[in-house]
Amino acid sequence: MNICIVGAGYVGLTTAAVLAELGHQVDCVDQNNYKIEQLNNGYVPIYEPGLKELIDKNNDRLTFTTSLAHSIKRASVVIICVGTPSLEDGTTDLRYLQSVTDDLPNYIDSYKTIITKSTVPPGTNEWIRARLIEKGVPPHLFAVVSNPEFLREGSAISDMLHADKIVVGLRSDDNRSLPIVQKIYDGISAPYIITSLTGAEMIKYASNAFLATKISFINEIARICDAFKVNVNDVAKGIGHDPRIGPHFLQAGLGYGGSCFPKDVKSLEQTARFKNIQPHILQAVQFVNDSQIDVYINKLRETLNDLSTKTIAVLGIAFKPNTDDTRESPAERFIRHLSKTGCIIRAYDPKAKLSSDHQANVTQTATSKEAICGADCLVIATDWAEFQQLDWREVKKWMKGNIVLDARNCLQREAIEECGLQYIGVGAG
Repeated sequence: MNICIVGAGYVGLTTAAVLAELGHQVDCVDQNNYKIEQLNNGYVPIYEPGLKELIDKNNDRLTFTTSLAHSIKRASVVIICVGTPSLEDGTTDLRYLQSVTDDLPNYIDSYKTIITKSTVPPGTNEWIRARLIEKGVPPHLFAVVSNPEFLREGSAISDMLHADKIVVGLRSDDNRSLPIVQKIYDGISAPYIITSLTGAEMIKYASNAFLATKISFINEIARICDAFKVNVNDVAKGIGHDPRIGPHFLQAGLGYGGSCFPKDVKSLEQTARFKNIQPHILQAVQFVNDSQIDVYINKLRETLNDLSTKTIAVLGIAFKPNTDDTRESPAERFIRHLSKTGCIIRAYDPKAKLSSDHQANVTQTATSKEAICGADCLVIATDWAEFQQLDWREVKKWMKGNIVLDARNCLQREAIEECGLQYIGVGAG
């Protein structure tokens, strides 16, 4: 099939690479000339394990272009993967999706299946259909399908090729689109969940909101565990064995971040308010997450007293391992808050870069050793594997102090304490 993907961001590039791997001819369109130039020169502007290799492998079936007109005209399927960030009030900024929707009528002269992968508030796909008709596109020339993505940064290729589900939202009178979607994903073995356009939108929001809830839940439990000197990892393991709960997303730490959870929980809250529903659980989830950074900074205050005289090594800048994404990163928020105490911060991450607007007392180092040498305290802010595998005897030699704050509950306490270092955490027992 000839497929046009609009948006060469994280979701767009992953989708393009996987669909090319499945044998389709894919045009990936973006208005950013520089990004398209990079892609055509073999440089992938985001870090995602396996993505560049997959793009290179399927180079003969992938085209990167700024020409929306040419790509849409030759495609039978158009997949919208543009960004939907948050506005200041927490509602979703749909300007990019609205712009694409208003462009489409100029190029639809044969039947198109228009698939929305962008995360959008309930009712958006119905709006897209109404808008296209308003702009003069005959209803018999197109169908709108909601097909949200459920990709995790750091494992997106595997998540798409080995999906646990494929959600397809259709209008009740649409008997044509499902076989087309099934042809697109031919080669991927996953159950199909068929619902309405709005139902598919809600599934995406409810999924992310529930996962964020699990994270905030275990972080609140960690605070309670801390007061009773209980190890929260034991609690997480105990409840995670219950099949009704499951072990995933029960790792206490700095909280959730990234491009999805923060904005999607906020957007669902605002969507509920628009319908005069008070979303108490969603509000609590955000409150716990927003206050989690202070819990760890208070731990440092209790242990080190005057932070303004200290040098602190922070390992981790990305919001999670195996990505260079710092959007809403708890690690970077932690660094910002900590820098206000006046301490010297040396940060390191294998892939991510600090934003340019940090205070003068924050610098990024080229290696973890450079960050750690002479530090009074070491903080693990992102649970990269290389941080978990540090040689703690060497770390002890490099450091001036002996405090290790495990802000991701990812280290082996015994191994650290055996090397003469003091392990601290929240709910560490």
